[in-house]
Amino acid sequence: MAQAKAGDTVQVHYTGTLTDGTVFDSSAGRTPLEFIVGSGQVIKGFDEGVEGMNTGEKKTINIPVEDAYGSANEEMIFTLNRSDIPDDIPLEVGMTLNMHEDGNPRPIPVIVRQLSDSSVTLDANHPLAGQNLVFEVELVGVKTNE
Repeated sequence: MAQAKAGDTVQVHYTGTLTDGTVFDSSAGRTPLEFIVGSGQVIKGFDEGVEGMNTGEKKTINIPVEDAYGSANEEMIFTLNRSDIPDDIPLEVGMTLNMHEDGNPRPIPVIVRQLSDSSVTLDANHPLAGQNLVFEVELVGVKTNE
């Protein structure tokens, strides 16, 4: 049985939940997630939790905020005038918008946190920032990259 180590390409099935049991992501019904252990392709706590697992092994990985998406940054929450957002964009609290910065071709996802007739409060933090995470993981394959 192969054991996952740094530099190996692994395939895992997983279900990610918040500590209250709310599921936020799962590979159920999809192909397994594939990544290189220790490469930074996944969050630190997930990477470290998979390292050392054996093919076929299942385990629960509890990931604290600092090894997940970090704490929410108050500086990434900001308010705009409602008139700064085009009228053809219907706004609802909780929806995700894509903002574009001058000179940056990649959109920045923001979540609408508050709405009024005159203003819109947006949050550019990762949606899971500030959350401790729990993953149920099964290591289904290991390919040694030597």
